[in-house]
This record gives sequence, structure tokens and C-alpha cells, in this order.
Amino acid sequence: MNILEIFKTATLRKKILFTLLVIFIFRLLAHIPVPGVDVTAVREFLKSSVLFGFFDLFSGGGLQNFSIVTLGVGPYINASIIMQLLTIMIPKLEELSKEGETGREQINTYTRYITFPLALLQSYGVYFFLSKQNVLQSLPTLKLIILILTLTCGTLFLMWVGELVTEYGVGNGISLLIFVGIISSLPSSFVKFVSTVNSDNFLNILLFAGISLLVIAGVVLVNEGTRNIPLEYGRRSAGPQRVSSYLPVKINQAGVIPIIFAIAVVLIPSSAAGPLQASSVAILQKIGFFISSNFMPSTVSYNVLYFLLVVGFTYFYTSVQFPPEKISEDIKKRGGFVPGIRPGKSTTQYLRAVMNRITLVGAVFLGLVAILPFLVQTGVGVTTVTIGGTGLLIVVSVVLETIRQMESLVVTKNYEGFLN
Repeated sequence: MNILEIFKTATLRKKILFTLLVIFIFRLLAHIPVPGVDVTAVREFLKSSVLFGFFDLFSGGGLQNFSIVTLGVGPYINASIIMQLLTIMIPKLEELSKEGETGREQINTYTRYITFPLALLQSYGVYFFLSKQNVLQSLPTLKLIILILTLTCGTLFLMWVGELVTEYGVGNGISLLIFVGIISSLPSSFVKFVSTVNSDNFLNILLFAGISLLVIAGVVLVNEGTRNIPLEYGRRSAGPQRVSSYLPVKINQAGVIPIIFAIAVVLIPSSAAGPLQASSVAILQKIGFFISSNFMPSTVSYNVLYFLLVVGFTYFYTSVQFPPEKISEDIKKRGGFVPGIRPGKSTTQYLRAVMNRITLVGAVFLGLVAILPFLVQTGVGVTTVTIGGTGLLIVVSVVLETIRQMESLVVTKNYEGFLN
């Protein structure tokens, strides 16, 4: 794709400039702290908290600055996941999702409604947890309400500008904000990384660079890879009696959702270890010390559990997104069939077998990428890795999607010029 050709296109140039303006506003807001908060204490706490360090990565440093966009678009992402699950479980929502643009817009409206209470709850949750850790001072009711509303409004503002980017800018606005939040940590990480380079670990650094390139290439291949199942449809009108087509089945059908679910579960023990150790009950203290010894991110047991959870959630979410029974029934209703496979139950079994084999590859790869920081730190000795599996997948997905959209806009403009 020619960069000069992109900026020669007036429409695309305006979209890019608008997107850059929104990114600038987002980064500016991420450095405006909420009044009355000891930012230094928050930063010191984040150094020892994996859970909040993970949230800080996605807020682009908003949490360590305790800025007005501390929550980022996290509540909106959670609301979107909830709506996806509700769409599967509630028939009326499932029918609504099939009504085209009108139905999708209505579901997006419901997602916005769910985002507001989730943002309120998450705002209070952040305050409650940090106050119990003596990071934040206990606030009177009025100041607490102002704090919660400030954080909630920050999320709602990002949700609004994200949708503006989707409509008037380049790429998916919400994904782009997450992307910017993730890569904003790269400059400081790169400086730390360079500071660790010396003659003793130079070979390890080269090995790490090679592994990084291989992982990025693997993420692109798995993210874009599909298995095309051939289909044939009978025709009653004049012309060829059969029409050939195919059903694309993605290797990574579930995206980053399994990693998000898995990390939400696997971080529960490590988050509870501190409060348990501080308890005055002896048995609870023992449980806390056991968890801190066996289920911290640097331990093998933690990463094995993390890997297994990612694999399990990948199979679960893929079965939800790609139900063989329903797809087989839809193919049959349209008069289609898989060559060599009888319609109905046989097609369902065939689709399930294909999905299970492909999902195994995608699930294992997702699991390995999820525990990538642990593997790199253990095998190569590089400890300055900040972008894990979720961040890497999001970065690659957003870059690929944005490039595709820009290429599409350029081709459309050229086609219009050709017609004129």
C-alpha cells in the first residue's frame, strides 16, 4: 500500500487526521489525574500488583496516573461480552442480531446502557480495593460520589469518541483506543530493555528478538488463517445445476475473548493472597502464603493453569460462535451440502470434527502466546516484556484491520475515479 497515495485521497486524509486527533485527546486525558489522589502511592502499588498492572496496560498508563480515563474502555468491553452471551441465550436478541444494520444498532444501544452501571461498579471497585490496600485515603460520601462519577464519565467519553472514530475515522474506534493504550507503554519498555543489554546477555537478546519476530508472524498466520469447507448448492433455474461455494472456518474463531476470560479467573487467587496473609486467622494466613508461593505469575503452576484455562475457554467460546448443528441446518435449508457428506446429522458430525481439529491448533497457540512473558523470562532471561498474549493479539488484529480498511477506501476511490 502506497503511503503517498493514501494522503492524496482527500477523504482518507480527513479520516486519518480525525483519528490522530482523537488519539491525541486520549493520551492527553490519560495524564490528567483525578484531584486529591496520591499518584506516587498508586504507582508504587502497581509495581507489585499483577492485576492492576494488567488494567494499567490497557488504559495506556491511565491507572498509574489515576487519570480521569483510568478505567479506559474496559466496562464497554465487558458490556460487549455480556451482550454477546445474552444474544446467544435469549432468542429475541438472537433474532434482533439477524435484522441487519438496524438490529446491530439496537444491540449497540443495549451495550451502551449496560456500560454505565458496569462503569459505576468498576469505579467503586477500584476505589474500594485501593483504599483497603492503604493506597487511597478513605473519602467522605460526596467526594467518593464525585470520584466515581469522574471515572465513569471518562469511560463514557472514550466510548463516545471511539464510536466517532468508527464512523468518521479509520478502523474500529474502541479497538484502536485499546491498541494505543497498549503500545503507549512500548517506549519506556524499550528504554529498560536497551539498558539491560551487555556482553553477557547479548546472545540472549538476539534470541529474544528472533522469538519475537516468529511470534508476531505466528499471530498473523493464526489470526488470518482459515479452513475453507467446500459447499455445493442445487439450482432450479436455467444454467449450471450446481453452484460451488465454501464455508470459511477461522483457526482463531474466538479472538482474544478466551484470554480475557482466563486471566479474569487465574488472577483471582493472586489477588486474594494479600488480604488473606494480612488476616488475623491462622488458617487464612496459611492459605494466603500457599497461594503466594504457588499461584503467582512467576510460578509454573500459575502458568499451567492459565494455559489450560485459555484452551478450555477457546473451545467453549468457539462452540458458541460456531454451532455445528445450527450451521448444518442452515446449509440444508438453503439446499446446500458438503460434497461426499450426507446433509443433516452427518454434516453436523463432519463440521464438529473439523472445528475440533482446527480449534485445537488455535487453542494451543493462544495458550502459548498467553504465557509468552513467562516463557521468555524463563528461557531467555529477558524480564522487560510488558505486552503479553492479549495485547499482542489486539495489536496485530487492529493493525491488520486498519490496513484492510485503508486499502479498501483507496480502491473504492480509484474505482470511482475510473467510472468518472
